[in-house]
Amino acid sequence: MNFTIRPVLIEDYDSIYALWNATEQSKRALNPVDDTREGIERYLKRNPTTCFLAYRSDVQPDQAQNIVGVILTGHDGRRAIVHHMCVHPDYRRQGIAHMLVQKAEEALRNEGITKIFGLVFKDNDIANAFWEAEGYTLRTNLNYRNKSLNENVPQGE
Repeated sequence: MNFTIRPVLIEDYDSIYALWNATEQSKRALNPVDDTREGIERYLKRNPTTCFLAYRSDVQPDQAQNIVGVILTGHDGRRAIVHHMCVHPDYRRQGIAHMLVQKAEEALRNEGITKIFGLVFKDNDIANAFWEAEGYTLRTNLNYRNKSLNENVPQGE
């Protein structure tokens, strides 16, 4: 099966949201404000060249099952963050996640970014192993702190 990588467009939102909801780990990372169409549209406007999706080349582009993977990365001019990365369970272990990460890293490098971080649930062994294999090291000397500025966005554990 052939896959193609291209930038994310807001028109892809419904298919991407369905993809996120196809896996428990991705679904639990969503929040009801930032991951709405409006929230993702704001994100893409700030990060138009660093977000990518993978789609099946053998399926009509307008079919929802066409999108099999997505990565949303953004930066503040100094450091980048991987906000969402997901590959549909039916398409894992085919190199799609690796291709998405490579494409995002290349785009970030082109924008002068020299360091990337990402957040992975501690109990997501598969994702943690993947990121380790991609060269992302575990930082044990930091505490991740979180404050919700919107009552509709969960504070987290």
